[in-house]
Amino acid sequence: MGDTGTLVHVVDDDASAREGIAALLRSAGLRTKTFASGEEFLAAPPPKTPSCLVLDVNLPGVSGLDVQQELAKAAVHVPIIFLTGNGDIPMTVRAVKAGAVNFLTKPFDDEELLNAIQQSATYYEEGRLHLETETPSEYTFEDIVGKSNALRKVLEQVAIVAPTDSTVLLHGETGTGKELVARAVHSLSPRKDRNLVRLNCAAIPSGLVESELFGHERGAFTGALIQKRGRFELADNGTLFLDEIGDISLDLQPKLLRALQEREFERLGSTKTIRVDVRLVAATHRDLGAMIHEGKFREDLFYRLNVFPIEIPPLRERREDIPLLVHYFVARFARQMERRIGSIPTRAMEALTNAPWPGNIRELENFIERCVILTRGDQLHVSVDELARSAPGRTTPASTFHEAERRAIIDALQASSGRIAGSGGAAARLGLKRTTLQRKMSRLNLTRSDYNREAAGVRL
Repeated sequence: MGDTGTLVHVVDDDASAREGIAALLRSAGLRTKTFASGEEFLAAPPPKTPSCLVLDVNLPGVSGLDVQQELAKAAVHVPIIFLTGNGDIPMTVRAVKAGAVNFLTKPFDDEELLNAIQQSATYYEEGRLHLETETPSEYTFEDIVGKSNALRKVLEQVAIVAPTDSTVLLHGETGTGKELVARAVHSLSPRKDRNLVRLNCAAIPSGLVESELFGHERGAFTGALIQKRGRFELADNGTLFLDEIGDISLDLQPKLLRALQEREFERLGSTKTIRVDVRLVAATHRDLGAMIHEGKFREDLFYRLNVFPIEIPPLRERREDIPLLVHYFVARFARQMERRIGSIPTRAMEALTNAPWPGNIRELENFIERCVILTRGDQLHVSVDELARSAPGRTTPASTFHEAERRAIIDALQASSGRIAGSGGAAARLGLKRTTLQRKMSRLNLTRSDYNREAAGVRL
């Protein structure tokens, strides 16, 4: 790996494990410092150079999770690799929720640890945007960014179901990141070293979906010049992700059901039965229950898919994640375009946080890419006027920017039962400081009667 300048801190109460990790890191050209307990690490001066923390979760006394929380309170942002016991799923869930960049299950290979450290160092560098109004971010499960309660519930469900072979059904609006969640299910599963095969059922002409799923023999139909393996075969012993599964035609659904239940099928034009071991993750933005009543989706297939459903929240329900996503996308696009963007105007960030985003994360991502393209100096150029204009197809159109802002604040206050400050308060939900939110409420003449559910006539 060579001397990257990275200082790796190792905290483990097991002396042999601690020294073994240190020796491995030194042999890879990395600087290292070891600690026998969480108390010893916290008593030491915080790192001043880009670093990585390899942290045992099950430390006596001050646990690894306690250490992470203390670092967060002190605003010390160090990429953490948690070391967890074999099969300790509840602890893995807590580590993910605490903001781990990565975690390894003991015993682990030397190469696994070195790769995780390399990834953590990369995350550290990518996360340094040099922004004047920097917001701490939490990167979990590859490119999933956020720290909201709504997202954490999703990640907790992913961590619970991933080690199993159960079918997962992801439901959420277009652009909410269903494919990223599917990738997370695969990467946390025992099948992570095998193929993750994807198929967007809405992007393939209906007449070709069967061939894409199950393959075909040469001459099976006009244009079938060679034998083709389908996605089920390619995903054997791995994971198959079927996006927009609600778009599969009714006549193909029985064959899909059989493949899922019996784990066998025939290629088009063949009588030979092929058996596979495939874990399925499906996703849709459609209401499959309504489609069943309309006769457009088979009830038995729905029950086979709906083994472990996960609801992916729209961006408007996780507004506190918007500043983190903005920073993440700015860093990514600025790097791709070789731009150096030093700050994001406060007014621009507030406008981004309060915008409706009917297209969810995908719409935000595309908008930030356009902003980076238009930026000429070191301050991100954001067209607040463009955000204020109502876009076609929005489910909750706002006639003015202030109306959209007012509506977002009222929603946050109602969701927090009128509480402004604190981790679950309206300010945190909106990604704002308490004083900023109070100023906005004063400017918009918001009173308790505006957001009190009973006074507003809202029925729970």
